Amino acid sequence: MRARFRPLAGRSIAVRLAVSALFWSAVILVSAGVILVALYRQTTERGFDQRLLVHVTTLGSQVATGREALAAGDPLFELPFSGWYWQIGAPGASLREITTSSSLVGAALPWLDGPGAELGAVRTGYVTGPDGQSLRAVERTLAAGEGRRFTVLVAAPADEIAADIGRFALALAATFAALGLLLGLSTLLQIRFGLRPLARLRAAVVAIRRGDSETVSGDYPHDIAPLAGEINLLIGSNRDILERARTQVGNLAHALKTPLSVLVNEARAEGGPLAPVVEAEAETMRRQIGYYLDRARAAAQVGTLGTVTPVSPVAAALMRAFAKIHADKRLDLALEAPENARFRGEKQDLEEMLGNLLDNAAKWARGRVVLRAEASGDPERPRLVLVVEDDGPGVPADKRDEMVKRGKRLDETVPGSGLGLSIVVDLATLYRGSLTLGESAMGGLSARLDLPGDVG
Repeated sequence: MRARFRPLAGRSIAVRLAVSALFWSAVILVSAGVILVALYRQTTERGFDQRLLVHVTTLGSQVATGREALAAGDPLFELPFSGWYWQIGAPGASLREITTSSSLVGAALPWLDGPGAELGAVRTGYVTGPDGQSLRAVERTLAAGEGRRFTVLVAAPADEIAADIGRFALALAATFAALGLLLGLSTLLQIRFGLRPLARLRAAVVAIRRGDSETVSGDYPHDIAPLAGEINLLIGSNRDILERARTQVGNLAHALKTPLSVLVNEARAEGGPLAPVVEAEAETMRRQIGYYLDRARAAAQVGTLGTVTPVSPVAAALMRAFAKIHADKRLDLALEAPENARFRGEKQDLEEMLGNLLDNAAKWARGRVVLRAEASGDPERPRLVLVVEDDGPGVPADKRDEMVKRGKRLDETVPGSGLGLSIVVDLATLYRGSLTLGESAMGGLSARLDLPGDVG
C-alpha cells in the first residue's frame, strides 16, 4: 500500500487531500451503486414474479376445477414463440402428458425443481426457452384432489427485467456522476478554505526570506499559531547567534591588530636587519587576518534572514566610480538591471563582488562594459544572475579556471593583486552561489554570477 501511494509523496498537501478524498468518494459511490443495482434487481424480479404467479394461480385453479380448456388470460401465451409460456404436468409425466400453451408449439420447458417438488411451494429462477431465449420462470406444485398433484410453470422473457434494470443503472450512474462532481467541487473548496492559513503562513515565510518582513505576523488558527510562533522564535534565535558571532569576530580583529601594531612599531624602533622582515611579515599577517575575518563576517551574514539589498543603486554607484577611475579610457559603462532586482545578502558583499568583476572588466575592456541583471530558477525558488561583459581580448577557455585561483594573474603588466576573482568566488560560495567565466557576445570575457535573489 505504501508503494502504491509513493508518487504522491512529493505532492502538495492540497493535492494529497484532493486525490485521497476523490478516490474514496469514487470507491463509496461505485460500491453504493453496485449495492443499489443489486437491490433493485431483487425488487424488479420480485415484482415480475408476482405477475407470473397470478398466471400460475389462474391456471392452477382451472386445473383443480376440472376445466378442460386452459387459458392464462393473456394473448401472448397464444402467439408462437412469443416468450410467454406455460406448462402443466403431473409427477413422472412424459412430454406427451404435459399440457403447454400454444406459444410453445409442442415444445416443453425444463422444470425448476420438477413435478415432484414440495406441495404449495413457489419456486423462481431462470430457464432457457425453445429459441435459446433467457426466461424468468415461476413454478408451483398444487393438489387436484384424491391425492393427485400437478405442477404449473409460467415463464416470460427476462429481457424486460434486464431492460428495466439497465434503465435504472443508467439513471443511477448519471445521478451519482453529478453527485460525484458536486462532491469533488465541494471537497476542493473545503481543502482550499481549510489550507488557506497554511498558504498565508507560507507567504509570510517567503516575505521574510525576501526581506519584505522580519517576522511572521497575522492571526492563525490555534493548531497553526504555535508553528508561526516557533518560526519567529527560530528567526530571533538565529539573529541573536549571528549577532554574537559578529561581535566575537570584531573583538578578535581588534585583539589581533593591537599586537601586530606593537610588533611593527618595535621593529621600526629597534632597526637592524630583521626590522624590514618583521614589518613585511606583520603586514602580510594583518592582510590575511583582515581577509579571513571578512570572510567569517560574510559567512555569518549569509545566515541572516530578511537581509535584502537592491541591485540597481549599488551597481549604478560602482559604475560611476569606475567611470572616473578609468576616465582616460572613456569607457561606455552600461547598466541593464530592473529596478526591482534584489540580492538576498549584505550590501557590502554585493559591492565587493560587483566591484571586483567591474574592475577586472574595466581594466581589459577596449571601450564598453555591460552589467546585466537577470532572473533565474523557478518562481518558488528564484535566483539572481548578474552578468558582467566587456569587449576586451577575452581569455582562452583553458585559462579561465586559472583566473579564479588566489594570487594568480595571467598578465603581470596590468596592475592588480590577483585576488579579485578569488574573492568573488569565495563570497559567492558562502551565499551558495557560483561564478562562471565564458565568452562575451562582444568578444571579451563574460562573468556570470549566480546568487540568491529575485527580479520582482
